Amino acid sequence: MAETATDIGTGTTARAEDLHREYGRGAATVRALRGVSVAFAPGTFTAVMGPSGSGKTTLLQCLAGMDRPTRGSVWWGGTEVSRLPERRLAALRRTRVGFVFQAFNLMPAMTVAQNIELPGRLAGERPDRGRVQDALARVGLAGRERYRPGQLSGGQQQRVAIARALVSRPPMLFADEPTGALDRATGHEILALLRAGVDMDGGTCVMVTHDPVAAGYADRVLLLADGVVVDELDRPTAAQVGELLSRLGEGGL
Repeated sequence: MAETATDIGTGTTARAEDLHREYGRGAATVRALRGVSVAFAPGTFTAVMGPSGSGKTTLLQCLAGMDRPTRGSVWWGGTEVSRLPERRLAALRRTRVGFVFQAFNLMPAMTVAQNIELPGRLAGERPDRGRVQDALARVGLAGRERYRPGQLSGGQQQRVAIARALVSRPPMLFADEPTGALDRATGHEILALLRAGVDMDGGTCVMVTHDPVAAGYADRVLLLADGVVVDELDRPTAAQVGELLSRLGEGGL
């Protein structure tokens, strides 16, 4: 089915149906996801949480088209992307998805502007300097186009990574522990940027985090354990998320 702007803009931006992901074979098989079904609406911010090995990062990567499920399906609007040929999936991902990593993943020899332009250049696109400047202004780094990552603080480098993810104005943003390498004050600034992107643009943000305070910025928390969703919390506070995680740790869920 061909994708249209309406597919992405209404209903659900992304969803997973009966998602399974297995690694290895036989007795060594690791079942990272065991039948996860979940949907994400436009204009929402979802935090995915759970203990180590719960499947949260695997879910994020499958939703973002960076990993393929063993069974089940992933949809972006009206398009099932889990079965697309790799070339078509990569082309679609460049326009539909932004991804923010914990480790920033910036090229140290490139300027800030060149780092932001890099995904587009790799796709054979001509850089749009106006969009680059707009993205930098949005994350509070106007005028830093010619700096190199080594001249910036960790928080500023993560802002560049967010600008790179947002420069193509994708409807979906996926973030994997985006504040994990930052101090708490800087982490709050990054979370506020992610929250503002949802509120201002009506986009969809899905974030993996282990931090209840970070999850407090989200509209919804999904809690995974052993590859399945075991609980969900709407409009969470940090205290509520902390209690939920504590119960899970005590075997109470």
